[in-house]
Amino acid sequence: MSQQIWIDGKYVSKENATVNVYDHGLLYGDGIFEGIRIYNNRIFKLQTHLQRLYKSAQAIRLQIPYTIEEFTKYTEETVAKNNLQNGYIRILVTRGVGDLSLNPFACPKPGVIIIAAEVALYPQEAYQTGLEVITSSVIRNHPAALSPKVKSLNYLNNILAKMDAIDAGVGEAIMLNHQGLVAEATGDNIFAITHTPDGPVIISPPPHAGTLEGVTMTVVIQLAKSIGINVLRQDITRHDLHTCDEMFLTGTAAEVIAAVKVDGRVIGNGKPGKITNQLNQLFRDLVAKDAPVD
Repeated sequence: MSQQIWIDGKYVSKENATVNVYDHGLLYGDGIFEGIRIYNNRIFKLQTHLQRLYKSAQAIRLQIPYTIEEFTKYTEETVAKNNLQNGYIRILVTRGVGDLSLNPFACPKPGVIIIAAEVALYPQEAYQTGLEVITSSVIRNHPAALSPKVKSLNYLNNILAKMDAIDAGVGEAIMLNHQGLVAEATGDNIFAITHTPDGPVIISPPPHAGTLEGVTMTVVIQLAKSIGINVLRQDITRHDLHTCDEMFLTGTAAEVIAAVKVDGRVIGNGKPGKITNQLNQLFRDLVAKDAPVD
C-alpha cells in the first residue's frame, strides 16, 4: 500500500498529497513543525515534541485546531496506518490558505499535516568514523528577529549554511550567531568535550546563543549527568571547537554522531571519542527499551 499522509483530518496517498498554492506556509514559510522518531513501534518523546509545537504556535499566534490529546491520537494512527516499526514523523502546521498578502489574518483555518516515513540523515558508516564539519559563512538568525525556540517552517537560513557544507564536501556546517559565537549546526545541536584532571567536561551553547533546545540534546544531557559527567551550557567560540578533545552533534534525525574534524583541524585522534561513544551507546540503549520513553 502507498504511503499514507494525514492532511487536515483525511488520509491521502503520498502521490496525491498536496497543499493549496495560497497556503501561507508555502508562500511565506508561515508555520511551524516538529520532527519525531519512532523506535520499536513507539513514538519517542511524543508529548515533549507536541508541547514544543504548541509553544511555537502560541509564539507566532497560530491556533492549532486540535487538542494535544487529539494530536496524539492522529499521530499514533498515522504511524500505525503506515506500519512503521522504526522511522520518522514530520508534523507541520501552516497558517493556512489565505491570499497573496502578508496578512496572516486572511487565513481563517490553519493547515495540519502528519507524515510518517523512514529516515536516514547520515550514512551508517559516518556513525563509525565520525563527520568532518566546517564553520559556515552564514550566521544564525538573530534571536531578537525570530526566537530559536520557534521551530519555524522558514529554514532558508539553515539551508544556505547547508550549502556551504555540501560545497565543501563535508557532512555538516556550524553556524555562528551575530556575536561570532557558536550557535548550532544546520539541523543539530553541538557539544564539545574537554578532558581535565578532574574528569571530562561537556559544554554546549546556551539558549541565548541562538540555539534550539533540542529534545535529543536534552536527553543526552540527562544521560551524561546520570554517569557523573559535568555538563555546562556556556558560550563557545570556534577556538573551543578547534581545540576540544571530542565533539558530537545531536538531533532527532541525527541521534548522536561524532565530529572528528572541524575546519580542517583534527579533533582528538581523528576518531569518535570515548565519551561520545559512551553517550551514543546509552542513547541507543534507552530508545531500544520496551518501556515507554516519554
